[in-house]
Amino acid sequence: MAGEDCVRKRQSGSTTTCKTPENEEKQRRHENERSFQNSSNGRVDVDHVITRKMQLIAEAEQLKPVFMKEVDSHFTEFVNSLVAKSALLDSSASASVFPASCSEKELHKAKTLRAPPEHGKIFTARRSLLDELFEVSHIRTIYHMFIALLIVFILSTLLVDFIDEGRLVLGFDLLVYVFGKFPVVFCTWLCMFCATVIIPYNLFVWWAQGYGSSSHRAIHSFFYGMLFTLFQTAGLGFGPTYVAISYALPPASRFIVILEQVRLVMKAHSFIRENVPRVLSSVKDKSSTVPIPRISQYLYFLFAPTLIYRDSYPRNPTIRWGYVATKFAQVLGSLFYAYYIFVRLCIPQFRNSSQETFNLRGLVLCIFNSILPGVLILFLVFFAFLHCWLNAFAEMMRFADRMFYKDWWNSTSYANYYRTWNVVVHDWLYYYAYRDFLWFFGKKFRAAAMLSVFTVSAAVHEYVLSICFGFFYPVLFCLFMCFGMLFNFILNDRRKGPIWNVIMWTSLFLGQGVIICLYSQEWYARQYCPTENPTFLDYLKPRSWSCHMKM
Repeated sequence: MAGEDCVRKRQSGSTTTCKTPENEEKQRRHENERSFQNSSNGRVDVDHVITRKMQLIAEAEQLKPVFMKEVDSHFTEFVNSLVAKSALLDSSASASVFPASCSEKELHKAKTLRAPPEHGKIFTARRSLLDELFEVSHIRTIYHMFIALLIVFILSTLLVDFIDEGRLVLGFDLLVYVFGKFPVVFCTWLCMFCATVIIPYNLFVWWAQGYGSSSHRAIHSFFYGMLFTLFQTAGLGFGPTYVAISYALPPASRFIVILEQVRLVMKAHSFIRENVPRVLSSVKDKSSTVPIPRISQYLYFLFAPTLIYRDSYPRNPTIRWGYVATKFAQVLGSLFYAYYIFVRLCIPQFRNSSQETFNLRGLVLCIFNSILPGVLILFLVFFAFLHCWLNAFAEMMRFADRMFYKDWWNSTSYANYYRTWNVVVHDWLYYYAYRDFLWFFGKKFRAAAMLSVFTVSAAVHEYVLSICFGFFYPVLFCLFMCFGMLFNFILNDRRKGPIWNVIMWTSLFLGQGVIICLYSQEWYARQYCPTENPTFLDYLKPRSWSCHMKM
């Protein structure tokens, strides 16, 4: 067709050129040859291409923040709409629970009741954050760097021992000492666990079965409540503490006993707190059945890595035993990591500094020299317990909700850090300390509720350290109640810039240095300056303040 058109145009005497594909290609080649002829050895074209490429890169860099801002705004709108829909569903659910026919008095009375368990924490299947981050090669490289640092610690210890002793010394005397008397630890734990299985569950069953038919319900509830409180304070509270002190358990063994004691106390409280409102509601509704959980559900809760009781949790279909073995191996590796940190960075420093006279310069140097081992210990505690240990038990229990922590390292405020560092304990404190405080005293006392939560948390932390170390030295309590509360209000959620994240990390580093330095000095002071027939006040007075003067 193109050829016929060209013939007609030639016959008509038209001077217009015919645009066939062959002619267009010839014209393009002619223009390219002419452009190359105009250039000097091709330099102009190469420079033009490079300049054009740089312009495109610059335009792409200018468009990148705009694109990311658009994505962030759309994502924020999506999350806000999702939250709005969730609130709408909650309001519709509350409307179905409290129909329009209810009187205002009944509606107000129903609102003042404690929220049922399903209105508390919602469990859903999700992975731990580090498991997701370790799939990124850059984050996995940071993990490899920590492994390389462990290898350096091992080589350093072996080489120094070889130079000093003339042979390789592979002893782990420190680990053997701190985990000593393990049979006593196991027997104590077994007694605690069996008592927690039998006593709280049976007390609740007896109370629930007799509550509906009792003519004196207040006295009935008070009696069983006092029995449960007596078990919590005397059975789980005093018993393990007495064993740890009277048998002179070493530090790590004491940590196992006391931490298990605290865990079982919190779990028993959660079981009673979540099930009592259900029984009260069923009696109020005159239901024919009393909602009593099965013993198997209670047993599963005692082993599950959560402190919030539910009759059922989201479960995974299978158990990955290779994953379990990997997590326990990482826990074991973290123990050896901590061992080498103490051997190479802590013991030589504090063994020598405890024999020197006390002065301000030495204290400042001690704190700053303790920052590195303190931060490494902090990372190891987080990785070994909150990630590896809890994930290993979650996998064995097929427990699907693995949000044991959040991205606390990105926190720009201490308020967010406290919420994200240990989600398991934070949930318990939020639902059973903070919210119950507001339910009892009213929502006007939010500051008092927050102060009470801080006080309880600081007291429990200091109790654990005092029993495990064998002396009372309230460094952690003072840091919690003074600097922790202060930073919680100064570094609040309104601080969003990266500078606040730097400030948060700086203060966290200094705090770890203070804790490691002061507690280590007190430990060695009590080793070097023992007292004969110590009284109760001797356990309360810091020995490190006077030990240097005696020496």
